[in-house]
Amino acid sequence: MGRLHGWMVAGLLAGVAQPALAQAQDAEAPAKDGAGDIVVTARFRNENLQDVPIAVSVVNGDVAASRNLNTLQDLSTVIPTVDFRTGQSNKDRTVFIRGVGTITTSPGVESSVSTVIDGVVLVRPGQATLDLLDLDHLEVLRGPQGTLFGKNASAGVINLVTKSPTKTQTGSLEGGYYEGGEGRIKGTVSGPITSNIGYTLSGLYAAYRGNVYNVGTRDWVNGYDRWGVRGKIVAKPNDDVTITFAGDYLYNRDDTPQGVYVSSSRVAYPTGVVTPNATLAGLLTQEGITPSANNTRVNTNFDAEVRDRNYGGSITLDWGLGGGYTLTSITAYREWKNRQTPDWDARAVLATGFPQGRDDGSVDFDQFSQEIRLASPQGGLVDYVVGAYLLSADTDERYQRSVTQLIGGAPVTNNGVANYGIRAQNHALFGEANLHATDKLTFIAGGRLIHDSLSYFHQRASDTATGVPGIRPSFASNGKTDRVDYSARAGVQYKLAPNANTYFTFSRGYKGPAYNVFFNMQAFDTQPLAPETSTSYEVGLKGSLFGGRVSGGIAAYVTNYDGFQANFTDTYLGAIVTRLINAGKVQTKGVEADLNARPTDRLTLNFAVARTDAHIQHFNCPAATTCTSIDGGALPFAPDWKLSGGAAWKLPITDGLAVELQTDASYKSKTQYAITQNPDTIQPAYGIWNASIALIGGERWELRALVKNILDQHYSNYLVYGTTAGVVRYVPRDNDRYVGLNARIRY
Repeated sequence: MGRLHGWMVAGLLAGVAQPALAQAQDAEAPAKDGAGDIVVTARFRNENLQDVPIAVSVVNGDVAASRNLNTLQDLSTVIPTVDFRTGQSNKDRTVFIRGVGTITTSPGVESSVSTVIDGVVLVRPGQATLDLLDLDHLEVLRGPQGTLFGKNASAGVINLVTKSPTKTQTGSLEGGYYEGGEGRIKGTVSGPITSNIGYTLSGLYAAYRGNVYNVGTRDWVNGYDRWGVRGKIVAKPNDDVTITFAGDYLYNRDDTPQGVYVSSSRVAYPTGVVTPNATLAGLLTQEGITPSANNTRVNTNFDAEVRDRNYGGSITLDWGLGGGYTLTSITAYREWKNRQTPDWDARAVLATGFPQGRDDGSVDFDQFSQEIRLASPQGGLVDYVVGAYLLSADTDERYQRSVTQLIGGAPVTNNGVANYGIRAQNHALFGEANLHATDKLTFIAGGRLIHDSLSYFHQRASDTATGVPGIRPSFASNGKTDRVDYSARAGVQYKLAPNANTYFTFSRGYKGPAYNVFFNMQAFDTQPLAPETSTSYEVGLKGSLFGGRVSGGIAAYVTNYDGFQANFTDTYLGAIVTRLINAGKVQTKGVEADLNARPTDRLTLNFAVARTDAHIQHFNCPAATTCTSIDGGALPFAPDWKLSGGAAWKLPITDGLAVELQTDASYKSKTQYAITQNPDTIQPAYGIWNASIALIGGERWELRALVKNILDQHYSNYLVYGTTAGVVRYVPRDNDRYVGLNARIRY
């Protein structure tokens, strides 16, 4: 499908349902009980958010869409405890919570943050970076959650809940157009099929021209085309049984370049010595590129392209067994297809010492999972959830690289192709119980027994016996590892008042063994990495005042990681390579707070802040590298401070017609993007201010004009060393101020 360069008509459709983005305990969060309190499923039950002894942030899907926040990357800009590593492809992108995440493209490594959609765990991080179609709400569970959500939840969980069928026939049509050639349109229909069967069906199409100009091809890049459908059928054969059939198909094509040059020089750590590269500087000048912190121009031989197809389905059975017991079964199958063609060198001119390369890669991934759990009735001395889990996941990848360099003044081309993959299985038994010693005092205990089986294969054929930049000699290997381990949680919760709770928890997190399986795999990658374990201590307070008009929470925590799995940057024949290692011991500690208020029925306020100290306690330098000690250095993607806040004021004009004024702002302190502590991969502190004005026609329609990044604050959401030299940046959507129009019609 072509790009939406002229989406002015679609810009007259679309909008929002809520006045402000919901944070932690915002009164505008999506799911509420009869008293108006927020209901979450953080412990596989519908519970009042204030009663859950976990630090949780909640985001309303409709509200996020109204502010043009449509992916986890977008949402990370407004949730202080969450950060996001972007990249050239979805397989390179990942989420961080409290400064902890996993940076790797190897299929043999788990993410530290688990993403779950309607109860189904998404194994690969790249599965979770596409458009959040038909999202009802999102729950961010901060800190280790391995007891109930699995082994790859050592830093936290992103729990996505999609919309359920409505009781009456409804529909909505939404659309938006934003300056810079971005447009979106989405339609939803929902309602009953029969008296005991309901459905919901949504479709989406969106496109963006991009905000980076390729001088060589004369195209705008850094944009996307997306479309998808999601459906759900819910059947209730009787009062005790509910069966949910869910399926989705999402397609994404983007042309994110392999970095945009910030500098032709590099700055050494820890000396701060600047090493200029006059040859690269001259090449970039010849190509019409001026490196700078706000450069938005590239010159490559072709436009990079990545295509993702992400699809699957699930069957969920909820069966009331009587006496308040509920049996739940979730059976799911998913596939993810990734095809990428990046320009390896990110330049257009071939010169001595600066080779050119083209990559072609593919990922074929599938997973099958089965979960069964039993939830006891609540209200007695003890309540609990117990269950069993099975996962089988297979990944097959093929990566081909062609590199051309000048040798003796003549171009010489070398090629390499690798076929590799993993086979993973996970079996687990889990449970968590609450002992209500008194009406106010509750003790919590839970655990998960885990068995991992992981094998890999790798075969690379190269036409170079000694290696060239970007291509190692031929190599073949395979291996297998098994592990039995556990996650655990214990805690105590005390009700200070009817609307106030405090809690303390201890958690032991676990992330399984790993293999560094990638195109340039070599002999020292054949040994499995040891599991990553963590111990976490957290204390929190949640509560509300004035009948719920003011609510909030505060949490303090310390989490220590041992055997931390991380990518270490190295060089091979002048080109950047990475080594996945057990980096050593790291610690993250901090304080998080949120406050939400509704002083009047017309005014809503929300504010959240995170103070995070995530640093390396001891780093294990890999053998045969130029590694410098980075003990005490900051973990990447872990700013010391991150804040977000907003306000919405609704002014009635006539019966059924109102105007809403909305504004929000966020701040992020300086952020290191590289574990190697490079001084030139630090993004300075910045703040973003947005605002909108909406005309609201009751529940039927809404028209909203918005402006993003009012102060035109430029920044980079990722800085990294270029493939052969210099420093490059990735350019966010709101790198420059832009305006847009959203509209929604309900019927």
